[in-house]
Amino acid sequence: MPVEATQETEDQIGLNKGKRRDVQRRLTGLGFDTKVNGRFDVSTRAVITRWQAARGYPRTGFLNPLQHQALLTESASAAHASFSGSDKSDDDRSARRRAGADHQHSGGGPGGLIGGVLGGLFGRR
Repeated sequence: MPVEATQETEDQIGLNKGKRRDVQRRLTGLGFDTKVNGRFDVSTRAVITRWQAARGYPRTGFLNPLQHQALLTESASAAHASFSGSDKSDDDRSARRRAGADHQHSGGGPGGLIGGVLGGLFGRR
């Protein structure tokens, strides 16, 4: 049975003010908005409780090492997913368009690649 999160288990994590801010930023990044002030006040405790409830943990408002690690992992995964998601910049899209345009001139597909290499070796007619 997992250890229920208490003030004692949270103290074991060794969260200084900077690490508390990191926890607050990560919660906010996951949609659990809280002030990033480095203090686990009543409103931050409420946000931790909501995060715990949404993840199936006992609702204590305190973290234990397992929950802290889960939060770090989840927020890192969410950040990676949004970074590599569909919000590609215009530069990325135009680079793909240019690459696609270059590819079309070579004929496309494996035959186009071979034709492009041979055309490069022997000159285009």
